[in-house]
Amino acid sequence: MLDRPTLPEIGESLTRRKFLQSSAVAVSLTGVSQLVGAEKEKKRDIIDAHSHIWTTDVENYPLQKGQTVADLEPRSFTPTELMAIAAPHGVTKVVLIQHNIFHAFDNSYISDTIQKEPKKYSGVARVRASGKNPVRKMNRLRKLGTRGLRIVPSDGGKAPWRESEGMNAMWKRGAEIGVALCPLINPKDLSEVDFMCQKYPDTTVVIDHFARIGIDGMIHRKDLDHLLKLAKHSKAHVKVSAYYALGNKKPPHDELIPMIKELYEAYGPERLMWASDCPYQLTGPNTYGDSIALIQDRIDFLSEADKDWILYKTAESVFFA
Repeated sequence: MLDRPTLPEIGESLTRRKFLQSSAVAVSLTGVSQLVGAEKEKKRDIIDAHSHIWTTDVENYPLQKGQTVADLEPRSFTPTELMAIAAPHGVTKVVLIQHNIFHAFDNSYISDTIQKEPKKYSGVARVRASGKNPVRKMNRLRKLGTRGLRIVPSDGGKAPWRESEGMNAMWKRGAEIGVALCPLINPKDLSEVDFMCQKYPDTTVVIDHFARIGIDGMIHRKDLDHLLKLAKHSKAHVKVSAYYALGNKKPPHDELIPMIKELYEAYGPERLMWASDCPYQLTGPNTYGDSIALIQDRIDFLSEADKDWILYKTAESVFFA
């Protein structure tokens, strides 16, 4: 493990697979245990704004160098397996996030999935900012259904994003073609996001997993203030997600409610979106249903209209409109 529990940044030697192993939990793909408590009649349509998928079909979708099928954990998590868990809870659409650990910058599995069912799936891809003509790759992926790009601090190389020619080109192009920039970051990186938001005010930004605030079990005031500060940028959004890795790291996740309330007051429900971060949210004792229930059933200050935004409309407007 790292010095403190964390969602490993892309490129780090510690993978999410090891996170699962260190947690001594197993993922059930039957969906049976996840469906306990699911309502027979769903209250509303829901969009899961963040899930990963992968397949054992490595002939058509080869793993990146150094990875084998034995490294996949769970061994398989296809769109069919995902929806077997998600659909009974009312999920009708999913934003698929490129899984760099297994497929690096080869986005073909998520893009092929989107092409088969474009009304059900949208995608957030990976493009190498330091590579040759990243904007051309953005344009191609946009035509294949990509509506976001996952970016991490190391994408700027040793330099910050503001000094990366490719990263600046990607931020600029994102506003032009309707592709959101989706930072997977730690709280210390929020100042760089702030800088880029000021430089590219028309670019939609979606911060993953509360910027990992609470990863060490504590909601630090300074970190939350930095995330709240980003609300001044009208195109900035936050994913309310990855509960399994934050706070107490187990249901019912009520310790996250005060942070969600402050984000709600700063951003409004129109710029918050729920997401599971499957299959990692399935690590026991966490379940898919618990993740949805925090927003749908456990927060008393949210109106039904607010819940519609957080559970559906915000993600719809960014990733499907």
